[in-house]
Amino acid sequence: MFPTIMIVDDEPSILKSLGGLLSDEDFEVITASNGYEALKIIDAESPDLILLDIWMPGMDGIETLKEIKKNNSHIQVIMITGHGTIETAVRATKFGAFDFIEKPLSIDKVIVAINNALNFRRLEEENLYLRKKTLEKHSIDGNSPPIATLKQQIAVAAPTDASIIITGENGTGKELVARTIHHMSNRSEHPLVDVNCAAIPDELIESELFGQEKSAFPGTAAKSRGKFELANKGTIFLDEIGDMSLKTQAKILRVLQEQKFQRVGGSRILEIDVRVIAASNKDLETEIEKGNFREDLFFRLNVIPIDIPPLRQRSADISILVDTFFEKCANQYQSRKKSIKKEALDLMMEYSWPGNVRELKNLVERLAIMVEGDEINAHHIPYPYNSSPVNKTNSIHNRFFSMETLKTAKKEFEEEFIRKKLSENDNNITKTAESIGVERSHLHKKLKKMD
Repeated sequence: MFPTIMIVDDEPSILKSLGGLLSDEDFEVITASNGYEALKIIDAESPDLILLDIWMPGMDGIETLKEIKKNNSHIQVIMITGHGTIETAVRATKFGAFDFIEKPLSIDKVIVAINNALNFRRLEEENLYLRKKTLEKHSIDGNSPPIATLKQQIAVAAPTDASIIITGENGTGKELVARTIHHMSNRSEHPLVDVNCAAIPDELIESELFGQEKSAFPGTAAKSRGKFELANKGTIFLDEIGDMSLKTQAKILRVLQEQKFQRVGGSRILEIDVRVIAASNKDLETEIEKGNFREDLFFRLNVIPIDIPPLRQRSADISILVDTFFEKCANQYQSRKKSIKKEALDLMMEYSWPGNVRELKNLVERLAIMVEGDEINAHHIPYPYNSSPVNKTNSIHNRFFSMETLKTAKKEFEEEFIRKKLSENDNNITKTAESIGVERSHLHKKLKKMD
């Protein structure tokens, strides 16, 4: 199917000659002799591109361009004129014209301009498609009332530039919500840069956030750009911000207030335009009372608070999530998609899920890999999700004693141990780390690997 080009000009000779030349180049050509006629034809034919003369009696080209772009912003328009001025070209561009060419027309220049405009439109359509697929990839699954409320909050907050604090237990999907907000925002064409505040040592976090100059530290080979600089025009996601030191919090507050900063070891002022989304599994207001978090930073960030419900409060969504995860596993491992019997699904819906959606995803992936056949039955569901005494004993025996290597058994035991301790400590990473005798950052890295 060949692109349709509309020529709008009050000179019959232009319509005839240019129309003939474009037909020879395999374009479908339609014509109009004035702006009013053009607008009627556009509604009926929806051409791919319009060549529009500026100087016409009645409604001139600029006014016609404005009307075209009101209801057909996707149609590319190239302005043509025999009396071109820089001022006119600027006006045409301001109102949405793709290009501006002068009479007498060179067919070579016209063809180049048309191809450039059509290629640009094709890229725009591809970008819209990719953006839609990205939104689908980062969509939040579920139809329960708590998730319906969450989706509404996201839809309202995303188009703004307001700072956001996302709260929720570990594994509820705080990063997913942050990515969804970014991809639905006006900044979606620019970077989303994430920073795991809990995983970066205090002595390195300033360099990580603000970058450093070559001379900042002995042995520094080259300057580096920080996360704020990389996120310019886009969004920075500060995950686990409740674990950031008070010293770093003060610097973050200053950057948010002034929208500028200096690299570590540098003197040059760098200006930025960044939206901030922060997340924490801690109660930041309690942390303020303890003196662990700055109240002024909290108020600066907490313009729009979003709280993600734990999975136990949205058990109605488990069937949707399970089906989604089985489909993803089938695509990833190029296998048939598994189904699940009601009895097995009921066991999942009765469980409290201390690890939330992350824990559910891990279980579904394990079932997709380990269970032979295409159907998951109740006896396939392992302990602790199936708490019958026989299943508990068999599950532990089968899981650990059927493993072929000590390394695999150690890894499985460690993950099970961590899940149990997290559950005992109400999913609090700091308390869990203290109870099992490891650094919080080390435990956080383990949890990330368990995702």
